[in-house]
Amino acid sequence: MPLTGKIAGFLIIIIFCLAIFSPLISSYEPEKIDLDSIKEPPSLNHPFGTDNKGRDIFSRVLYGGRISISIAIVAAFISTGIGLLMGLCAGYFGGKIDTAIMAVVDLILAFPSLLLAIGVSIIFPPGIYTVMIAIAFVGWASFSRLIRGYILTLKDAPYIEAAKAIGCSRLRILFVHLMPQCLPIALVMAGIKLGGYVLTEASLSFLGLGAQPPMPTWGSMVSMNRAYIASEPWMVLFPGLAIAVTSLCFNMLGDALRDKYGLKV
Repeated sequence: MPLTGKIAGFLIIIIFCLAIFSPLISSYEPEKIDLDSIKEPPSLNHPFGTDNKGRDIFSRVLYGGRISISIAIVAAFISTGIGLLMGLCAGYFGGKIDTAIMAVVDLILAFPSLLLAIGVSIIFPPGIYTVMIAIAFVGWASFSRLIRGYILTLKDAPYIEAAKAIGCSRLRILFVHLMPQCLPIALVMAGIKLGGYVLTEASLSFLGLGAQPPMPTWGSMVSMNRAYIASEPWMVLFPGLAIAVTSLCFNMLGDALRDKYGLKV
């Protein structure tokens, strides 16, 4: 793996540890209002400063990372599972099944992903699960197209013909012989997509469609404090940097995995 991929992987591990062990790292409650500490600049007591309600931004960034990254990872697994299943069926069965699935895929890919995610989010009440559903709904189509193309190159392989000759059922061929071949590709693509999912979650939270206050997420922190960007820039700077660094690291790791395995996505 290239050096950039190793550095990105190391930084992602650090980000995960900061999010997981946030109660041990920060002594401040992320939702606790302190009217005596309103809009304090970064200091030893508050490394990232405080917001307009006196809440510690460092603590909120750490706890917000738990939510933002968890949403992105869960959405990646859901979209990977749906895309893998749809791609397997489309590539192996062909015919009308392939035509129907790929028509849905083309329809989803025809819309800008963020606008489609916003449209899906509006249908359901705002919250964490709504964001997961919206991201997964938008994301599975690209997985499906990739897996379908790979299955088309495998379904006439000698070992598949041998499985048919000894009487293996279609379901056994799909889930025992073909799916294991696709899992590494699906997981690599999930790594590539995670950076975009972090940005999508932040965008939906910025618009008020994600986790609701006072629960902290990076996107909602930027949204709530954007009015103070000129006078108290730290209130927007640090959650914005968290979004940028995390997304960049996932993208760098995904690019390294893509190059390592020779994927064209």
